[in-house]
Amino acid sequence: MTDHLHILPSDFSANGRKEYCPECAEIVGVLAMFPDIEASLDRYHESLSHPRAGLVHALGEGTWNCPTLVLHVDSPAYESCGIKTENGARYIDNARDIGRYWAARFGTSVPRGTGPL
Repeated sequence: MTDHLHILPSDFSANGRKEYCPECAEIVGVLAMFPDIEASLDRYHESLSHPRAGLVHALGEGTWNCPTLVLHVDSPAYESCGIKTENGARYIDNARDIGRYWAARFGTSVPRGTGPL
């Protein structure tokens, strides 16, 4: 039972320079702080440009954000974690809500400033 984490590469070329995605970097940092979470997921690197093939495959056509955590069908759901549904798949499409989900599921710290679980 693994969730699918879709993130952008750690660095990419955009706007005539090398850039990184701050939200994806936040998620990579959380995984470094709490390495046990990594066993619950498969990590996929999406392209900067749309459509992002892995997310289209999981959620259907759309302009999908990274980071996005697509939950396995048997993964638990928690209120106040920003879980959305598209084409029968449950997903979370921002770093703070992904962090809140992992806090609820794995007992890790809650992202500062996000309120109680």
